[in-house]
Amino acid sequence: MRDLLFASIPCIHKLFIKRELSPVELTEALLERIKTYDPYFQSYITVMEDEAIKQAKQCEKEINSGHVRSMLHGIPISIKDMLQTKGVRTTAGSKVFNDWYPNEDATVVKKLIESGAIIVGKANLHEFAMGATSENPHYGSVKSPWHEQLIPGGSSGGSAVQTAVGLAFGSIGTDTAGSVRLPAAMCGTVGLKPTYGLVSRYGCIPFSWSLDHIGPMTRTVEDATLLFNVIKGFDSKDPSSVKRNDTVTLNDQLDHLHGVKLAFPKHYMFAGIDREVKSIVETAFEKIESYGAEIIELDLPNLEEGLQALRTIAQAEVYSFHKPIFSKYADYYGDDLAYRFNYGQEVSTEAYINAQRMRTLIIETTIEQMENVDALIGPTNVQLPFERDTMIPEMAISNMFTLGKTPLANILGFPALSIPCGYTKNNLPVGMQLIGKPFAEQTILQIGSIYERNERFSERLKQNTLYEQYAI
Repeated sequence: MRDLLFASIPCIHKLFIKRELSPVELTEALLERIKTYDPYFQSYITVMEDEAIKQAKQCEKEINSGHVRSMLHGIPISIKDMLQTKGVRTTAGSKVFNDWYPNEDATVVKKLIESGAIIVGKANLHEFAMGATSENPHYGSVKSPWHEQLIPGGSSGGSAVQTAVGLAFGSIGTDTAGSVRLPAAMCGTVGLKPTYGLVSRYGCIPFSWSLDHIGPMTRTVEDATLLFNVIKGFDSKDPSSVKRNDTVTLNDQLDHLHGVKLAFPKHYMFAGIDREVKSIVETAFEKIESYGAEIIELDLPNLEEGLQALRTIAQAEVYSFHKPIFSKYADYYGDDLAYRFNYGQEVSTEAYINAQRMRTLIIETTIEQMENVDALIGPTNVQLPFERDTMIPEMAISNMFTLGKTPLANILGFPALSIPCGYTKNNLPVGMQLIGKPFAEQTILQIGSIYERNERFSERLKQNTLYEQYAI
């Protein structure tokens, strides 16, 4: 059964249809694995055991009667604890919301349930999604699957760990400056940040209204595509939602990248990069080119100004949301968040408006620069994960910018995909990132799928047994 817990979603779906495996059997095995390993990883804040078994029994009954809702029917999925779950505690990783039980599901949770997915629990995270380490003073710090002393990345660290070690078949994370893609890269999994507005954020506790995204975290590109197709779509409850509902269909017969042109903003993407990480990414580029793609260097104007605009926008908007709560419950917040709020309250109206103007400018100029290319390419993480409990609050605010190259896709709002592209000599994963044009999820997922099918890095997850010595 262990191997099945690392299987792809289509593989499990076929076993369900053939009656060779039942949703109840699978869910019970997954819950048992959570009991065995999660006391070490601390990747779940809430495990919904009773609810999951109840859902599994209903799914099994429906599948046996020939009523199959989707490929996700009967598949156990976790939800980052920033997203509301009806009648189930939703904490946002904070003591502030420790006793909050929402009276409705977030839109993406509702869509998953309607697809037949089994919600198995709420994933641990960096408090209020405001950090890149997933060190949480309230619910325990999430541990890396690859080294007991290292961070797994953040803020969706619990979600990344769960998919990497077989504690969920996928998870839904949030991404404001890279919180889906950075932990995916550092845990050896796949993370997709869709185009801004394609996935409803209704029922998600906000970090930054104009930068937040919700996206799938999985072991394979195909699994990410399946989850994306379920959670996307217009939602009138979300003012930022766009009226597009394009379904992504991967061509699994396509085995080359001939005609694909990728742009590499070298000055930005390789700035501050670790030497070993750089070597792994350059090898991945060579592989991409061997499949037929062309990679050219490209300079993006106004890039540094755009990234500074992201900092300004994010900190101003997060302070705006938390100000009334923080004024009453300051002692409930972690130290690094208090430092961030001090920064946010100093942002002037003029600075915020100018930052939004700069954002518009960089979007327009980047679209022009990408006119003759299919996507941008570069590393996801440029540094390897550091040890837990070594980061002071004053430095935490810049972690996402020093550890990875993910923030660019957030200020642009363009779709971005992180896929594994290699491992260091110390067996630590490295991620490669594809940033597409607006609403070009199909393009980057297809490219990622071809690369993945040739390199097969997802198999390393099943082979990793380092953490099994810590099982209770």
